[in-house]
Amino acid sequence: MTGADGAANDAAPRGPAAGAHGTLAAVTDAAPRHLLILGSTGSIGRQALEVLPQIPRLHLVGLAAGRDAAGVVEQARAHGVRDVCLHDAGAAAEATATAPELAVHAGEAGIRELVSGAAERAAAAGAALTVLNGVVGAAGLRSTVATLEAGATLALANKESMVAGGPFVLDAARRSGSLILPVDSEHSALFQCIAAAGPAGAKAAGSKEAAGGDVVAAGRPRALEELLLTGSGGPFRGRTAAELAAVTPEQALAHPNWSMGPKITIDSATLMNKGLELIEAHYLFGVPYEDITVVLDPRSTVHSMARFSDGAILAHLGVPDMRTPIGYALAYPERPPLPQVRRLDVFAAAIAFERPDTSTFRCLALAEEAGTGAMRAEREAEAAGAAPRTVAAPVVLNAANEVAVAAFLEKRLPFLGIAETVEACLDRLGADVLTSLDDVYAADAAARAVAAEAVEARA
Repeated sequence: MTGADGAANDAAPRGPAAGAHGTLAAVTDAAPRHLLILGSTGSIGRQALEVLPQIPRLHLVGLAAGRDAAGVVEQARAHGVRDVCLHDAGAAAEATATAPELAVHAGEAGIRELVSGAAERAAAAGAALTVLNGVVGAAGLRSTVATLEAGATLALANKESMVAGGPFVLDAARRSGSLILPVDSEHSALFQCIAAAGPAGAKAAGSKEAAGGDVVAAGRPRALEELLLTGSGGPFRGRTAAELAAVTPEQALAHPNWSMGPKITIDSATLMNKGLELIEAHYLFGVPYEDITVVLDPRSTVHSMARFSDGAILAHLGVPDMRTPIGYALAYPERPPLPQVRRLDVFAAAIAFERPDTSTFRCLALAEEAGTGAMRAEREAEAAGAAPRTVAAPVVLNAANEVAVAAFLEKRLPFLGIAETVEACLDRLGADVLTSLDDVYAADAAARAVAAEAVEARA
């Protein structure tokens, strides 16, 4: 489970894509690398700065955040970074006034300037560029696109990029040859388990090799039978709908295992986070939904598993600490020493799996339905030889959920109202056809408007 609280983060070498549709880049020890962290003041960004000293030849060259000007200035000064970006114009003006030594960029245009400028300087220095995208929510999609258009490696902690823009993001990665490395703990685990199957399993997001043929379908080795996507079940696992009717934001924010930002913590409580991760796994690894199973591990010891045709299941275990997958993505293909990560006591690690209750936690079922509908539309377009085409359901799912979660945190919507709001928006807008990223942005805006109306009507 990934706790992303800020703007996009970028730090990796240029090369083929890693994840679901690309070829894994060979990052040698000798190659210098530059890193951008987008969302630097959020959970992912702060933890990335913690592991950075453990990764040699990786040089931090830029930071971006939403509106925390003081935080970004402090980070820039502490790490000797000159280029920063604040999405909020007022925050950018504040940073300019308080830190005149910094080059401060602002807004969406500022993110593009930050990424493209870093890519140009990395190329001039003979270095590879990685961008860590830790932006929260659908806002991270634009940062993902900017990274791929610059040809940089994308360390992806913003699952909403794949949920909302999946086929278009993968198309951009294929065209640029960019590498996509998953940072979500579950997707990092799946990536490593699949890679262990051999060369065919090591295809990464974006590559033509991964996207076609019988041996590899979007990074899927022939021997792979099933992805087992694990989750904790959140703080309300085992409760009935009647017991959930009156839960408060404070109760929902008390996650038993992970320390994350508020939005993703609520998503964990509703199981929407697992639904978003289900869609992300489908796009990253090219595996149909019928071959992805959500499994609850209440202690978050097993971070995900892959089942193969010989009956073997490969699992990735460890303590629930996001610094491990962050470090793996930033140091890829090496494993950096992370002494700050507590070691798992295998003798105390009782593991027992459960099935999720999708009747009570409707968000997971809604996500699977949305993803399956989009997959059908995308397959039809591919069979017809058409350009990427999908339906709006995953975009609507994510946008409506963001609005509903915000309303719940503000105590304007009950906990069970989150799923009800999402379902109403899907019924109204989910079947709309999308053929471009502009369509994605328009569908996102429309879904937010409809969700806001639904929240107000209920209130």
